[in-house]
Amino acid sequence: MLSEKHTLVWNNCLKIIEQIVEPQQFAVWFKPIRPVSLVDSTLTVEVPTEFFREYLEDCFLDVLKKTLKRELGAGAKLQYMVKPVTVQPPMTYPAAHGHAPVNRAINISSSCSQAANPGPIVFPGTAVHRVQVNPQLNPIYCFGNLIEGECNKMGVTAGESISDSPGKTPFNPLFLFGGPGLGKTHLAQAIGIAIKEKHPELVVLYVSANRFKTQYMDAVSVKNKLVDFLAFYMKMDVLIVDDIQELVSPGTQNAFFHIFNHLHQSGKQLVFTSDRPPVDLQNFEERLLSRLKWGLSVELTRPDFATRLAMLKARSFREGVSINDDVLIYLATRVTSNFRELEGTLISLIANATLAHKEVTVEMAEHITENIVGEKEIDITIDKVQKAVCDYFSITRDTLLSKSRKRQIVQARQIAMYVSRNLINCSLATIGAELGGKDHATVLHACTTVSDLMTIDKSFKQYVTDIEKMLVPVR
Repeated sequence: MLSEKHTLVWNNCLKIIEQIVEPQQFAVWFKPIRPVSLVDSTLTVEVPTEFFREYLEDCFLDVLKKTLKRELGAGAKLQYMVKPVTVQPPMTYPAAHGHAPVNRAINISSSCSQAANPGPIVFPGTAVHRVQVNPQLNPIYCFGNLIEGECNKMGVTAGESISDSPGKTPFNPLFLFGGPGLGKTHLAQAIGIAIKEKHPELVVLYVSANRFKTQYMDAVSVKNKLVDFLAFYMKMDVLIVDDIQELVSPGTQNAFFHIFNHLHQSGKQLVFTSDRPPVDLQNFEERLLSRLKWGLSVELTRPDFATRLAMLKARSFREGVSINDDVLIYLATRVTSNFRELEGTLISLIANATLAHKEVTVEMAEHITENIVGEKEIDITIDKVQKAVCDYFSITRDTLLSKSRKRQIVQARQIAMYVSRNLINCSLATIGAELGGKDHATVLHACTTVSDLMTIDKSFKQYVTDIEKMLVPVR
């Protein structure tokens, strides 16, 4: 019967796979898979969890692709359905090799030839000057998989506005900054994906600053290739550059400056991410810095408890795993630094439970977090740093925040700035605003001064060490 064709196809695939992989691998990773449907050349299968799906994609993708092509032909595709938990509906995910955003081909009016394509993100088209641009967007990093909270609300709102009217809002460029693991890349890619969904005719490109720099270095070494490199980037409708703080070489900055000018003047959308705000970027040309400040700069901060818990619940659902609220609350309380560490802890917990065939418990969560996070994190704020400094030097907070130029008050204030910079993930401008309304340059000078004094004055170094121990007690 036609309705059973998907079962027949999958059983044939299993017979082939069983001859290729180890018996234990076959029993653990292939027997639990259940065929669901076959539409044209797309086979949908149900897997127990999202972790299960990711493991298949990482370890057995080639085996699956070759086996399916043998059964269904060159156009064979595989789609996964994660087994639903309780009464929630199943969620369908495309296999990693399909459904990624695609750009239209573009014409490069330059000396561009197939041999001169600027880097691996460009694929030759059907004509000499026609190229197909891979947008480099991961469909997993969409707005639907992004948890909104106070930590990223402004960035999400700006991103959604940009996706509606790219290049036509005041948010151009959009500059997203914050510490590692706070969702900068996810948000930047989500903007690109949303733009492709709403405006499929636009050419969108996501590229890391390091890759851009490497492509530039390759381009300058070949005759006419630099012209092609510039011509290529000037054809983008939306350019997303990740970790822009890495564009430190003068030649790269000069090329990027001209690309920026052309795109911005042409009404194209620019999105950048950085681990620091524009005012804190080091070794950047002033003309480029001024342009990075043109649009909207948004700081992504550490997620609060409610946002961390919401992320854990959403990711657990995506994994197809039902986890007791007590466990999720424990993780949200224990892992506070960033989304990446929180998500990594959850995945490790699910992986351990899945492979050991055990239920996820608080005790297991305690063991996993101890191995990943270590000692319980201390929630440090600028307010707590101020209190520690005031207690240590026996001064009042009003005195610390005053305009007093007495040497001991100035040094106490500088130490507060230095410790805040070291222990808290926030910008220099934020630290300065909280410590007497100082600007970022004053904070940067204070941090440099304290660092220098610590190398030549043992007593001064002990002050700083003692205060840091008050905030982060050692075991």
